[in-house]
Amino acid sequence: MARQSLFRAEEPARLDPFVIVAGDASPRDQRDLMERPFFSLSKSRRVRPILYRAGEVEVHVHGLPEHGMATIWDADVLIWAASQIVDAENRGLPTSRLLRFTPYQLLTGVGRATGATEYRLFKAALRRLQSTVVATTIRQGEQWRRQQFSWINEWEERANRQGRVEGVEVVLPEWFYRGVVDRSLVLTIDPHYFRLTGGIERWLYRVARKHAGRQVGGWVFELAHLHHKSGSLARPSDFALDIRRIVARQPLPGYRLMLERGQGRERLRILPLVVEIALPSPVDGVVTSGAADIGTSGAPLSGDRAQGPTSSPSGARDSRAPNLDSNSDSNFLAAAVLGAEPGR
Repeated sequence: MARQSLFRAEEPARLDPFVIVAGDASPRDQRDLMERPFFSLSKSRRVRPILYRAGEVEVHVHGLPEHGMATIWDADVLIWAASQIVDAENRGLPTSRLLRFTPYQLLTGVGRATGATEYRLFKAALRRLQSTVVATTIRQGEQWRRQQFSWINEWEERANRQGRVEGVEVVLPEWFYRGVVDRSLVLTIDPHYFRLTGGIERWLYRVARKHAGRQVGGWVFELAHLHHKSGSLARPSDFALDIRRIVARQPLPGYRLMLERGQGRERLRILPLVVEIALPSPVDGVVTSGAADIGTSGAPLSGDRAQGPTSSPSGARDSRAPNLDSNSDSNFLAAAVLGAEPGR
């Protein structure tokens, strides 16, 4: 048995456990996490904090140097947990911040393999989620300016004599749990989201689902605004190059991406495919609307994406290989997506 905690050890004793039996639930994401930069998009260890401000909203995220900041792949744990809580609430079952489940349930729920490598990466994700400290003004009342928490208050694993993990208990923070049980703060997401291996494309899908939804006309962002919104460590030029390559590959399930130029500014238009199909005059094929051709433009590859070969616009491959050489534990189960072993 192993227990890791930054909070009082007696906290689980004060909570009724929410025991997950089946684990099958439609994927759901929490709106606040989809809209702001709460996670590292890099597949290498990130220790530089995220300091984000937009109007009255502030998000500060810090990760311990030992583990690094929680990544957008680690967020799969929170997405799966939110899905289970919402599903149980919909069926009239009691839930709590204390979740009891098996790693097998979570791994299969997010489309991962269940070998020894995946279990090791799962535990590394729990460590980063617990050691990452978040301070935010989102959803705070008049009397409170900022709330601070970690993505996981406490976690405990139980293993057999052979060392195989048989069960896990996780205590979620109150801020996250309140945002999940409030139905207005949760959105369903496409199960194919878990197949996206690039950090920026994963983040971009969540932005698309939150803002564009199924609206006619979708949503438009200036690339400079997207860069600020992402919390990415990449230079603005490298970030824009990443977006252009994603537009060329069209990997986001349920959305079409288009680049537009006007008044010297480059914009990304996100169009929901469901709305496009219903329109009497379908939108023409993807165009760049005067944007520069896809290419390196002399800019080096960004550190916020996999450093593998770039996929061709023909669609021969949807996602690039995960960057497993920089830090084999930095991506929650990234190797399982392509069946790779870390370090190969």
